[in-house]
Amino acid sequence: MRAAVLDAPNTPLKIKDLHQDQPQHGEVRIRMGAAGICASDHHIIAGTAAFPLPSVLGHEGAGTIEAVGPGVTQLQPGDRCILSFVTPCGQCPTCRKGQPQLCDAHQATGSRLLDGTVRLHDQNGAEVFQMGKLGVFGEHVVTAQQACFPIPDQVPMDVAALIGCSVTTGVGAVINQPTTHPGMTVAVIGAGGVGLNAIQGAKMLNASTIIAVDIHDHKLEFARRFGATHTVNARNIDPAAAVRELSDGGVDFAFDTYGSSQTANQALDSAGKGGTAVVVGIAPTEDRGSVDLVDMVRKQKTLVGSYYGSASPHRTFQTLVDMYLTGRIEIDHIVQRRYPLDQINKAFQDLEQGKDGRGVIIFD
Repeated sequence: MRAAVLDAPNTPLKIKDLHQDQPQHGEVRIRMGAAGICASDHHIIAGTAAFPLPSVLGHEGAGTIEAVGPGVTQLQPGDRCILSFVTPCGQCPTCRKGQPQLCDAHQATGSRLLDGTVRLHDQNGAEVFQMGKLGVFGEHVVTAQQACFPIPDQVPMDVAALIGCSVTTGVGAVINQPTTHPGMTVAVIGAGGVGLNAIQGAKMLNASTIIAVDIHDHKLEFARRFGATHTVNARNIDPAAAVRELSDGGVDFAFDTYGSSQTANQALDSAGKGGTAVVVGIAPTEDRGSVDLVDMVRKQKTLVGSYYGSASPHRTFQTLVDMYLTGRIEIDHIVQRRYPLDQINKAFQDLEQGKDGRGVIIFD
């Protein structure tokens, strides 16, 4: 099969022919339909995230099951599925306490499947890894059955792909926070794919004020289409001060969907008394933040992390599919660019340039 492979950081992705093993026990082979271009992939390309190479990148995707291995009982060829970039084992202590997005076995095995092996090899027989146990920048994926969430035919593949990461990560970070509530005030730092969906999550919960923060005016204007009531361009001003002014002292919730020590501090500084800052975006590997501890204590603020929507991805997938089919969430217009696999490096160049919305690889 053909796939986009990263051999070394700061080099272009190369389209290569790879050998793919047949699905093993509990696994399926998927024909890819669509794959999103996400900043998390770009971190690996840029060398700011540690990752085993060579690897097929891509973790935001959807496709159709072509074959099933022994022991697969709930899926069959022809099923259209959203793919989860966390494959929960269902047996570890973290899975058993209801946090499969943080599965111990998934984290321990990294870019190998849960049995510790790989399904991809190059023409010389060397191992090739799969990002998130998926590697959706390939024409086919072999992965565990529990990574697959079946969807009806009414959900387009590009929409399904985005639900696989950015929509779930952004919306879920808001709706799955235990203390979010109607009428709350919200700031979202970063108006990319995840940020747009955090804005939508706040709108779903009837937030009274939703402040989008970014450094591009065109992205801030785009964010208004998805529910932002106010915008702040952080290029030349202190965004936290601007947010506090717009929200009478600070917001109830501030979401850092970009991911850096700077934006995390901006989120915490944007929160008012009793407010919560939620770090959603993944910062570069060696980035370390610092906080104003006195301000945090005296204003009784909370700083939390949110990974993959803060809950079971499959549970959030179901919520989002239902909302999409009933017209309560806008995903189609987040997709602004479509590319064939051969143009994947162009797709990442457009991401680097800060273009609106999401780019998606469409497979034949």
